[in-house]
Amino acid sequence: MARTKEFDPDAALQAALELFWQRGYEATSMADLVERLGIARASIYATFGSKRELYLRALERYCEQSDSVRLLDLSQPGPALPAVRVLVRQYAATGERERLRGCFVTNTAVELAPHDPDASRRVEASLDRLETLLTATLVRAAAQGELPAGRDPRALARMLVVLLQGIRVVGKTADGATRARDAAEQALALLD
Repeated sequence: MARTKEFDPDAALQAALELFWQRGYEATSMADLVERLGIARASIYATFGSKRELYLRALERYCEQSDSVRLLDLSQPGPALPAVRVLVRQYAATGERERLRGCFVTNTAVELAPHDPDASRRVEASLDRLETLLTATLVRAAAQGELPAGRDPRALARMLVVLLQGIRVVGKTADGATRARDAAEQALALLD
């Protein structure tokens, strides 16, 4: 007879996500995971596979969570550009906790994507989803007359994706918040 799990795999995955997001992949040991998740190493392996597999599942969870929030925020009826402005300004106005953690996708792009094809594919997929969502929002803005004629919604969306990821990297530095706010406002001026 198979034993039932004595822990909630969903809660354990969320706890792993938080730990990896805070520390990164390399700086998180299996001992750290055992302590944070409150479950035995064998249970982690049996449920999630290796540390790397757990990390990739945590990254997928993070993407699902952030994608759903962005979709909701950018898909509201009415004017589209205000939602884009809010998103960019939210990225630029991070608190201390967010500054230190950054974006899990960006962190993965910097730490693992250069040498881990699976991590790289997940990062690319996340960036593609954000670009698609921003493009759709900017196409809607153009159709509603919110963007000046001749602006390319896809090119603007790509610029914003690069800006947002750069904000998360630069935002980790001591003076990053000022740089991020200034860069965000300059980018938003391109939408006028």
